Amino acid sequence: MLKGIDPILTPALLQHLCAMGHGEWVAVVDANFTAEWLAQGKPVLRLPGLDLLRVSRAVLSVLPLALDVPAPVGYMQHSDWPVGQTTSAQQRVIDFLQQSNQLGGQQIEAVERFEFYRRVQQASVFIQSGESSAYGNFIFCKGVIGPAEGF
Repeated sequence: MLKGIDPILTPALLQHLCAMGHGEWVAVVDANFTAEWLAQGKPVLRLPGLDLLRVSRAVLSVLPLALDVPAPVGYMQHSDWPVGQTTSAQQRVIDFLQQSNQLGGQQIEAVERFEFYRRVQQASVFIQSGESSAYGNFIFCKGVIGPAEGF
């Protein structure tokens, strides 16, 4: 165990998040997401039984969001809904991000389903939650940890 580290962050998950560089993406996806197929050999780490918000909060407790991209956060847009409409699971993550001030003025982007599939293939790590609701999928862009933050 480590002090101050969320206990759901496994050693393997921490290793992969730490190895990511600035500008790389991590996908936090639902239990029904085709992670193995889209990951194409990249790490797929599973946290079954944990919902999207719980996993996202844990990941973002150690992963700074990029402040040099217009939208360091993207979520899968429901195909039949107007842009910006969210599922309840997505909205809980968005609310957390807005309340935690992690965005630094950057945007959260609704990404059309098939475009999300294309973008997520660029992710360095896939974390499959136990989220059972459809469209419970986010991508987060890793930022830089400055001297005052990480040391």
